Amino acid sequence: MSPWPQNYDPIGSPLLSTLAAAVPLVVLLGSIALLKVRIHIAAFMGLAIAFIIATGIFKMPVDAAGAASLYGAGFGLFPIGWMLLNIIFLYQLTVKRGLFDVLRDSLAGIAPDPRLQVILIAFSFGAFLEGMAGFGAPVAITAAILIQLGFRPLHASVLALIANTAPVAFGSLGIPITTLHQVTDLDLHSLSAMVGRQLPFFSFLIPFWVVTAFVGWRGMLEIWPAALTAGISFAIPQFLVSNFHGPWLVDLVSGGCSIAAMVVLLRFWKPKTLWRFDANGVAREEEAHEVGTAPLHGFTPRHERAKILHAWMPWAILTAFILCWGTPQWKAMLDHVRSDHFSMPHLNLMVQRMPPIVPEATPEHAEFKLDILSSTGTGILLAALAAGFAMRFSVAELLKTYGQTVWRIRYSLLTIALMLALGNVTKYSGTDATLGLALAHTGQLYPFFGTMLGWLGVALTGSDTASNVLFGSLQKITAHQLHINPVLMGAANSSGGVMGKMVDAQSIVVASTATNWYGHEGDILRYVLFHSLALAALVGVLVYFQAYIAPFTLMVPK
Repeated sequence: MSPWPQNYDPIGSPLLSTLAAAVPLVVLLGSIALLKVRIHIAAFMGLAIAFIIATGIFKMPVDAAGAASLYGAGFGLFPIGWMLLNIIFLYQLTVKRGLFDVLRDSLAGIAPDPRLQVILIAFSFGAFLEGMAGFGAPVAITAAILIQLGFRPLHASVLALIANTAPVAFGSLGIPITTLHQVTDLDLHSLSAMVGRQLPFFSFLIPFWVVTAFVGWRGMLEIWPAALTAGISFAIPQFLVSNFHGPWLVDLVSGGCSIAAMVVLLRFWKPKTLWRFDANGVAREEEAHEVGTAPLHGFTPRHERAKILHAWMPWAILTAFILCWGTPQWKAMLDHVRSDHFSMPHLNLMVQRMPPIVPEATPEHAEFKLDILSSTGTGILLAALAAGFAMRFSVAELLKTYGQTVWRIRYSLLTIALMLALGNVTKYSGTDATLGLALAHTGQLYPFFGTMLGWLGVALTGSDTASNVLFGSLQKITAHQLHINPVLMGAANSSGGVMGKMVDAQSIVVASTATNWYGHEGDILRYVLFHSLALAALVGVLVYFQAYIAPFTLMVPK
């Protein structure tokens, strides 16, 4: 069979064709934002509409559209879902053994002031967790820790959400960036480097921002050395790792460095005044000498050093496995043992991108890689098993916990598969190209509005990965039309998207559930909306400067 050529104006009217192409996204985002439909149901609705639009209006062959759906769903489950499942499995093991409570207490003991706890736990430790898990897990974990330390539910929720911004683009071992590479075919290392030349500015800013949101400008100034230390020790490694290694270990290294820097600082420095919570959850300020060694409300006494080391042991094992699985030599060796690659039937080389999107008709590739041994998710599973045996779980207990974990995140796995399926139908049907051609009419202001498009995608889908799937190819297409570096705009979609993470419905529900404040999501949204929009706009301004204004243009990979 000859390849099917995409048609970007099937109706014969650019306006009507653009409106038709936008229907699946409107259904998806509108059902989440306005109808409050659960995200996995909204994703299924969006996929169904996208399939109908692709085959009925854009005349994509039905077998190709079905293959695109399966191809996207497969990529959603492996490697993305495989990683998520196994990291949550490890977390569940630590919870069952009570080690996560010890880990929480050790962090609180390092930083007895609530303002310092926000930085150390919500920002630094949250970023470390984001590097491994993502998909709402860091918000849930850090918000739960804060609520146990005496924070009010509103503060615990919103502070965890605001802090969980800068690391999101490199979350879950770089899944948003690797997914962006998959849907755009842009160079992975260039995308990683470009995001690493945008987000460090905000990684430096967020510790100051989140503390100011909590206690105001004056309260923040009293602990500025801690905010400065956490921000710099995160931003610099974030830049270095993303530019000279890749997207996989950025948050793990940066979060780890930030935690270590804060621990060192707090051994030699403390603010002139300390804040603590009373039994009613009201924070008040005291002179440092008055506080002394008085325990915080809700804080258990210090654990023995051996028990603290035991609590950190599973995460140390995980880090070692991930570092090993991240080396090219190890991956090559495992791929030599077993690596399955196959072309997607009815899709690989059976769809053609057409001018003006590309200079000449170009067949689209669709090859599925099942590198089960070298997959990072497999490394995580082995680390979880090793940690499980070290925590003295029996084989039966491990199997039972794994089954419980699968059941617990079943909707998350389904959502990821459906979102990737939707994104691939959009890509291979050419509807993304139709929308990209329309957005090109924003002209010189596109770098700013393209960034806000990434924000909108995450704000309404709850995932930087999902936003990159939906809009990554569109950003590339529009950038080509406007003669802007496509790597810049692909990165801008992810960097702008991270600021939408704090206002998406899924994250807000995760936060309210973790703090036992379910039903007050409107209060949380109103608190964080300004912060989300303001930070996203600042990212948009930076991207605009990088596109047009020297010396910012020198930051863009050639």
